[in-house]
Amino acid sequence: MINVLFFAAIREEAGVEQVTVDKQDITVKELKEYVQETYKLSSLKQTMTAVNEEFVTDEETIGTGDTVAFIPPVSGG
Repeated sequence: MINVLFFAAIREEAGVEQVTVDKQDITVKELKEYVQETYKLSSLKQTMTAVNEEFVTDEETIGTGDTVAFIPPVSGG
């Protein structure tokens, strides 16, 4: 099981703060595609991803018990 956390606009769009995904040994890219399709999200292409509180690339492999956070781009003034 992988714990997935959604932040900011992604949380609002998904309608939930976190979910558990029954997958193992998949890449961040594969998880993004699965979550995007399952929760009908507009796009996760520009989203920062952290696995166990460390930022990673889309090629990173996620294992059972990992916590993945999807953080959308931040803008401000």
